[in-house]
Amino acid sequence: MIEKRQFYINGQWVNPSAANDLEVIDPSTEDACAVISLGAQADTDAAVAAAKAAFPSWSATDKATRLALIEKILEVYESRADDMAAAISLEMGAPIDFARANQVGAGSWHIQNFITALKGFEFERPLGDHAPNDRILLDPVGVVGMITPWNWPMNQVTLKVIPAIATGCTMVLKPSEVAPLSSIVFAEIMDEAGVPAGVFNLVNGDGVGVGTQLSGHPDVAMLSFTGSTRAGIAISKNAAETLKRVHLELGGKGANIVFADADEKAVKRGALHCFNNTGQSCNAPTRMLVQREVYDAAVETAAQVAESTSVGSSHDSGRHIGPVVSAAQYDKIQGLIEKGIAEGARLVAGGLGRPEGFNRGYFVRPTVFADVNNDMTIAREEIFGPVLSIIPFDTEEQAIAIANDTEYGLTNYVQSQDGAKRNRVARQLHSGMVEMNGKGRAAGSPFGGVKHSGNGREGGVWGLEDFLEVKAVSGWDAE
Repeated sequence: MIEKRQFYINGQWVNPSAANDLEVIDPSTEDACAVISLGAQADTDAAVAAAKAAFPSWSATDKATRLALIEKILEVYESRADDMAAAISLEMGAPIDFARANQVGAGSWHIQNFITALKGFEFERPLGDHAPNDRILLDPVGVVGMITPWNWPMNQVTLKVIPAIATGCTMVLKPSEVAPLSSIVFAEIMDEAGVPAGVFNLVNGDGVGVGTQLSGHPDVAMLSFTGSTRAGIAISKNAAETLKRVHLELGGKGANIVFADADEKAVKRGALHCFNNTGQSCNAPTRMLVQREVYDAAVETAAQVAESTSVGSSHDSGRHIGPVVSAAQYDKIQGLIEKGIAEGARLVAGGLGRPEGFNRGYFVRPTVFADVNNDMTIAREEIFGPVLSIIPFDTEEQAIAIANDTEYGLTNYVQSQDGAKRNRVARQLHSGMVEMNGKGRAAGSPFGGVKHSGNGREGGVWGLEDFLEVKAVSGWDAE
């Protein structure tokens, strides 16, 4: 049993103010694999106080100092890649090869991209040629509370911690209590890299406890949260009492529009993307909208992809998907599959229960529903599991209407070999991101959504700007 009860506060590992143990469950076995402590108000206060005390000196550092520190963090992060992969695989069920390449790789990708963005970033800018004595100064917002999820731990931690450091902010991180081990490794990385005491702090806890304490804390200037829309609403309400800035990256119900002229790999690509990370991605293309002419063939292809997608333990090497993260998540997914059947969707692959050969672990059968309409529960709610819903459409206008008929607006997808049509559709989709023909967004592209998918943007220069306040200054000595 791994024991990680301490918190990282003011550059030191410290014991919790009061004993409050929580077991971490290995989703592949349902056995406890580690124990952590849940923080109390005194722990949150201590971490915030450390961040507040460190802010004056850290915010006064120059860009070169911050850049050098982030480059060191990347160096140490890459040296600890195997430890990080093992932690992620154990805590949230990502197969070990996938954890090493994709989960850990997401973190190093973002750190490198922020290094690139910071090198060209100007914190003091002229207003314009018409105003030679005006300057726009970009100041760090202050102490930032960060609450991160379990599904892509290092993806989200690095998207928050690294730009905060780059812009001169100090911070308190509360990772998901379901998957805290990777963030403990990350805190060790920050310590080894020489992050000054108080700049980065970690307190484990749950949403009701440390999460609420951070979002309502008067000395926290900004709260950056990634997780469910329900929790995002609660955080926003609590944060309103202190008028702090709130950045939210929430749920999604992405539409993948497959036109009749899509390339031959579009359906397979979309189904695989849906099942990636066992469907536990907020930007997963879980609604596949298929034009009527190619609908039957698409359903058959998607079903074949599901049936050929192997499921296995996170501890085994190979190209399989692992379990979902917890018993609660497993039960939720089973309930939604049952709802899909009850509401009349046609089950063409997968279904209820564990895959054959499994009687333990939170394993879900890769599942495909056909003949779904956009009013069904499985088309409205974020399932967060390997479940694909296929919806037919006839015209471009109908596809856009179905895609936009959702409370979410994170990522949509378009598959067509007609470039003008792709561009036309992309302009009309109500989402923070649109990916087309399987082309991933490039380094430095902003990540974030609209509507119930949240606000703000992570990554690139937009990710830096989210941690900065704009100060307009007149009478500047232009020298």
